[in-house]
Amino acid sequence: MPTKLILSDLAGSVLGAAIEVHRELGPGLLESAYERCLVHELAGRGIGCRAQVALPVIYKGVEIECGYRLDILVEETLILEIKSVDRLMPIHEAQILTYLRLARLRQGFLINFNVGRVKDGIRSFVL
Repeated sequence: MPTKLILSDLAGSVLGAAIEVHRELGPGLLESAYERCLVHELAGRGIGCRAQVALPVIYKGVEIECGYRLDILVEETLILEIKSVDRLMPIHEAQILTYLRLARLRQGFLINFNVGRVKDGIRSFVL
């Protein structure tokens, strides 16, 4: 498990990348566009990440593929759930919390790019 300091540094770099993507693109695009551009930006900064990572459900000890996917998994430690919506809803928060629990990870960000300033659309979650 990474230390808090390492996670903090990683989180700061990831948020900087998200801000850069939003600065370049602005609001109004599809989630998939922001996801791909953010992966490109993270890779350009030397940050390892994978997009659309399958997330199985473990039910009574059996791994069951249910079609869940993490938008972006950063350095195998941090989940990014990308949105482009008018406003974040409680279901979006429940979604990332469930993904963190299923993936057995501690930290994630819910990032809504459909805002005037992306920092207003970022929510952090820690289990």
